[in-house]
Amino acid sequence: MGGSVPTIPGNKADHSLASGFRYEVAGLLGRKQTTFPGAQPVSFAAKHLTELQSQDYYVCEKTDGIRCLMYLTHDGPQEVVYLIDRKNDYYHVPGLHFPVKGSETEFHKNTIVDGELVNDTLPDGTVQMKYLVFDCMVLDGKVLMHRTLDKRLAYFRENVFFPYEGLYKKYPGEEEFLPFILKFKQMELGYAIEKMFTEVLPNLQHGNDGLIFTCRNSPYTPGTDERILKWKTKSENSIDFRMHFRFPMVEPDSDDEDEEGAYPDYTAMPQVYLTVFGGDNADDKFMGDLSLSQEEWEAMKEPNEPLGERIVECTLDQDHKWRFLRFRDDKKESNHVSVAEKVIESIQDAVSREDLVRQQGRIRDEWKKRQQAAAEEQARQEQDVRRSAAAAAQKGGKWTTGRFSDGQWSR
Repeated sequence: MGGSVPTIPGNKADHSLASGFRYEVAGLLGRKQTTFPGAQPVSFAAKHLTELQSQDYYVCEKTDGIRCLMYLTHDGPQEVVYLIDRKNDYYHVPGLHFPVKGSETEFHKNTIVDGELVNDTLPDGTVQMKYLVFDCMVLDGKVLMHRTLDKRLAYFRENVFFPYEGLYKKYPGEEEFLPFILKFKQMELGYAIEKMFTEVLPNLQHGNDGLIFTCRNSPYTPGTDERILKWKTKSENSIDFRMHFRFPMVEPDSDDEDEEGAYPDYTAMPQVYLTVFGGDNADDKFMGDLSLSQEEWEAMKEPNEPLGERIVECTLDQDHKWRFLRFRDDKKESNHVSVAEKVIESIQDAVSREDLVRQQGRIRDEWKKRQQAAAEEQARQEQDVRRSAAAAAQKGGKWTTGRFSDGQWSR
């Protein structure tokens, strides 16, 4: 079961206001760049099976929604909440309240959360918008990015989610007036792969197109993060291209009085070629043509919306041809050429569901070994501290155990 992809609620900030917020957010994160600060995954390849064994990873479903950061701020005494999409546009969403711990009226400021906006289709058929949290970058001005993922989420859960949840449990009638409901994205230990496929994914109320593995020990890294792994089936592994058209040229006939020489025939089906972003100082790179049938071309034109230069998500079919999957109007730029090359590598070096499930026993065993080694190391350190304290006490002429009477220690 799955809901439709949502539309970001609220009012889009104008250029001047959004520019100011970009500098605010960059300052909170300690960044000089004002670009979209969200972390971006890399495509899963065969080499990452070893990576899952060598490091602690959490796994969650890859949601088919809209990736947004949430910025909790204020305008004087007024609470203000913005959603930031991947185009780095800011949408003011009124009607939200995130109370601080111990107060129903005070609210969070200088807080940046990472998550996904989804439409859940409920059992009765109604659609409910939710914001699924999967990371927290800054909490009330305290930067959490250098902490481990479990610590980042624990801070958010304790300070933001529990007070929010408690408020709407106390006033349940208010929840229906919220623009969206705040929830946690379900995280599992990295070896719970079969559970994801057999229990979690089939019971989701929204669309999904794979799995996300996130390293527990890595800091939050804006931009491409090699420790966040995006797994999709081979048929769903995709690239976001910029789409260009080349229409066939026709020679004017006697009825074309205003035409001089050959001109494009805009009524015909064009050649559609695809490019990816080459970088700020480089040309976009041609990656191939889009394979379209006449029926697909007609369907693409049917909404009567501008098509040229639009961002499109495409997959490779079994004949190694690029096929249209969906428009990506939530993005203002195509994938960088380095990202596209890694996706192609992932497609050529595809890891199947069965491959992942076969490896989960090894992933679990290596996780348990690290857990045991860490527990033993902690026990050794605690024992060393006790020995040092006892040695220091004895060297100073004092006993660490005994009974004090008449101003003296006795055994």
